[in-house]
Amino acid sequence: MPRPTAAQLVYGSCTVIFSTLAMLLLSRTSSGPGVVVIAVSALALGLLVAMTAPLPKARTVRPAAGRTTPRAPVRREPVSAGMEPARGRTAS
Repeated sequence: MPRPTAAQLVYGSCTVIFSTLAMLLLSRTSSGPGVVVIAVSALALGLLVAMTAPLPKARTVRPAAGRTTPRAPVRREPVSAGMEPARGRTAS
């Protein structure tokens, strides 16, 4: 299972916080079981929002169709060119 992105964590957290506050203020509940039901439903809603947030798509590199660039011929020098032994030195 892929790890959640930062955006998913932010969306889910904001949803939990704001939905909890909204439901508590609108329902005006003060009992323990009522607060628990609201908290659990806010967590479920936050999880739903976080999991349905769009994931970033994997980038694939594809060559452009029909686009080719002309290549210049490569000049290659012979291997022996410029590799003459130094004069005046003796091998030790």
